[in-house]
Amino acid sequence: MRLADELGKRRQLMVVKKVDFGVYLGTNDDKVLLPKKQVPKDIEVGDPIEVFLYKDSSDRLIATTQEPKITLDQMAVLKVVDTGKIGAFLDWGLEKDLLLPFREQTAKVKKGDEVLVSLYVDKSGRLCATMKIYHKLKTDSPYKKDDQVEGIVYELSDNFGVFVAVDNQYSALIPKREDGGRLKVGDRVHARVSKVREDGKLDLSVREKAFLQMDADADAIVKRMEEYGGKLPFTDKADPELIKKEFGFSKNAFKRAVGRLLKEGRVEIFEKSIEFVEK
Repeated sequence: MRLADELGKRRQLMVVKKVDFGVYLGTNDDKVLLPKKQVPKDIEVGDPIEVFLYKDSSDRLIATTQEPKITLDQMAVLKVVDTGKIGAFLDWGLEKDLLLPFREQTAKVKKGDEVLVSLYVDKSGRLCATMKIYHKLKTDSPYKKDDQVEGIVYELSDNFGVFVAVDNQYSALIPKREDGGRLKVGDRVHARVSKVREDGKLDLSVREKAFLQMDADADAIVKRMEEYGGKLPFTDKADPELIKKEFGFSKNAFKRAVGRLLKEGRVEIFEKSIEFVEK
């Protein structure tokens, strides 16, 4: 085992030498420093110790007894603590922040954002984070159609929709037709499994089945009418994109909800507006 090949991993190593500034771990021919402030009390040469291997600010291989929030090839949700000229920096539980290069971002991130990332070793031998985790997600989830799930948005696609990692590990998609256009990378979502594909990937819907969703949609329309002063300045014949922009749902869903309000006698449809029924 070459220590350089263990970068980004937790390993149990043996103490081979004690010095004023720490202890060396590994073998006499291949060793790594565990700094003095990390050294357990009363440790002696020959004792085993579990450490994580990474690189310090000078790009030297170094050991730590601290527990990182992510190890090589794992995935975890990490917080952006700063941004710079080469990318963003993430809190991963160690003294040195983890770099998320611009080229590895699926969307521009800012301080305070939380993003799902994987840890990898770049071409220069440094540990870095990537938001491009599609190929790392599992397709053997325990979920079935109509199950309720939780996930995090990790990428947006104009062609396909919103990519979600269910439980931070299972591959899922909110198809474009289901996307209200209001989700962004890093958002947490509660959704219903609308389909389990043959390859095991999940299709999700952030909306309930039509008969359950109708009440919520009607309430959204009423709220927007109140914001407009008691009426909507368009009808159920409006452009689908206008409806989607206003409410985040389809024209068909809008027409169903308006139909519910008409049936209940709460609204009237005029030539260019929908208005509350005066009582």
